[in-house]
Amino acid sequence: MQTGQEDPPEFYQKRIPIFTRSVKGRFRRFKTSVVALAYAIYFLLPWLPWSRLDAPAQAVLFDLPGRRFLIFGLTVYPQDVIWLALLLFIAAILLFFVTGLVGRAFCGYFCFQTLWTDFFIWIEHLVQGERPARMRLYRQPWNAEKLVKIGGTHALWILASFWTGLTFVAYFTYAPQLVLDFFSGQAAPAAYITTGVLTLSTYAAAGLMREQICTYVCPYGRFQSVMYEPETLAVHYDARRGEAAHGRAPARAGQRTLAERHERGLGDCVDCGLCVQVCPVGIDIREGLQYKCISCGLCIDACNNVMDSFGFPHGLIRYDSEKNLASSVPTAPKVQWRNLKTIGYGLALVLMATYLGYSVATRGSFERAVNQIRQPLYVVLSNGDIRNRYQIRITNKAAHDQTYVISARGIPAGAIDLGNFREVTIKSGHSGLLQASVRLSPLVAAQTQRFELVITPQGKPEEARVESVRFDIPGKRS
Repeated sequence: MQTGQEDPPEFYQKRIPIFTRSVKGRFRRFKTSVVALAYAIYFLLPWLPWSRLDAPAQAVLFDLPGRRFLIFGLTVYPQDVIWLALLLFIAAILLFFVTGLVGRAFCGYFCFQTLWTDFFIWIEHLVQGERPARMRLYRQPWNAEKLVKIGGTHALWILASFWTGLTFVAYFTYAPQLVLDFFSGQAAPAAYITTGVLTLSTYAAAGLMREQICTYVCPYGRFQSVMYEPETLAVHYDARRGEAAHGRAPARAGQRTLAERHERGLGDCVDCGLCVQVCPVGIDIREGLQYKCISCGLCIDACNNVMDSFGFPHGLIRYDSEKNLASSVPTAPKVQWRNLKTIGYGLALVLMATYLGYSVATRGSFERAVNQIRQPLYVVLSNGDIRNRYQIRITNKAAHDQTYVISARGIPAGAIDLGNFREVTIKSGHSGLLQASVRLSPLVAAQTQRFELVITPQGKPEEARVESVRFDIPGKRS
C-alpha cells in the first residue's frame, strides 16, 4: 500500500550494539598476550630511564625544541628523514606481505583500534558481567543498578583514554615532570590540548564506535581484496563439512553424534551461534568471507570448544585458503608463499630493512658538505695568484658538543685560509657554516686539478672524513 510519501534515505546506519561473549582458546590467549605486550611497551617506555648528558634521563624522548628524537642510544635528527621514509616503506610492504599470506592478521591482533577495543570490552565485561548480563542490563529501564554499572564502565573508559593521551604526551617531554606539571596546572597548553583531544578520540573510537571504525572509517578493510590471493590464509567456515546435504541443525536427540548426523545428511555445525556471539564485529562467518572480518580467530576458538563438547574434530572454522577449501581433497592448511607477488614483497622487505640497518649502523657522528662558490668561479689577484672559495657545512650528530679540525691535502701548506682558525666547535644537533679560500700561484694552480679537504673530530682521527674538491683556473672548462 502506497501512502504517496517516501521515507527519507538513510545515509548512515544506526549502530546496533554488539555484546561479545568471552571465549577461551589459543587465539584468545595470543590476542591477550599481544595486548599485554603492546600496553607494557606503550605505557612503560616513557618511564624507562636512560642516562644522557644533554637531555632528560628518558629512554625514548621526541625532543621537538631540540629538533631530535632520542631512542635509547640513537639520536635521530631532521637530516635523517630518509630513515623515516624507509620505515614507512617497510611498514607498508610488511602489511602487504602479511596480508598476502595470512589475510588481515594485522587487524585482528596488532591494530591500535583492536588493542584498545579489546581492553575496553574487557572493562565492560569486568563491570557489567558476561554477555547475557550485559544484554539484560541494556534492555532494562534506567535504575540505580544500570546507572552505576553503565556509569562505572564509561568512567573507566574515560580514565583509560585519559592515560592513553597523557602517555602519548610523555614521549615528547620528561615524563615524571610532565605528570607533576600537568596536575599542578603548570604544563604547557599543548600538553592539555593534546591530552584532551586524544582522550576524546580514544573514548569515541574504542568505547562508542568500536567496529564502526573498521567498517566505515578504516580504508584497509575495503581494499584488502586487492592483496588477497586464492592461497591466502583467512578465517573460513568449511561449508561442505558444516552444511552437508541438508544443512546445519541443532544437536537434538537422534542427531548428537557424527554417525547420526551423517546418516540424516546433516552437517557438523550444530547451529549454536557462538561463532557470532564472540565476534567483535558482529558478523556470521558461516555466510562466507566478508570485508568486515578482521581475522582475529575468536570464532575458531568458540567453534573448537563446541566441537570438543560433542567429540567432533576441530577445523569446522579454521584458517584456510579458498583454493584449498574448493579442492576435491583438502589438505592441511599451510602458508603458501611461492607466488610472484609474495616473493616480490618479501624481497623488497628484506632489501629495505637491510639498507635501513646498514644506514643506522654506519652513520658517522657528523655530516659534511663542501660546495664551491661559483659567483665568481675564481679570482685572479694582482700578483697573478688564483683564488677559489668554498663553503663548508658541518652538522654535529653526536650527543655532545664537538670540535672539528679542518686541513687540506694536495696543495701547499698555508694555501688554505679559514679566517685565521683551523677548528670550529659545534653544538650537538646543530650545523656550522665556514668560508674557506684557497690561493695558488699560476704554476701550482695549473698542476692542481683537485685537492682534498679533511674534516676531523678532535681526538677522533678514525672518524676523519675527506672531501675531494675542484680547483678552477682561467681557461679550464667547468
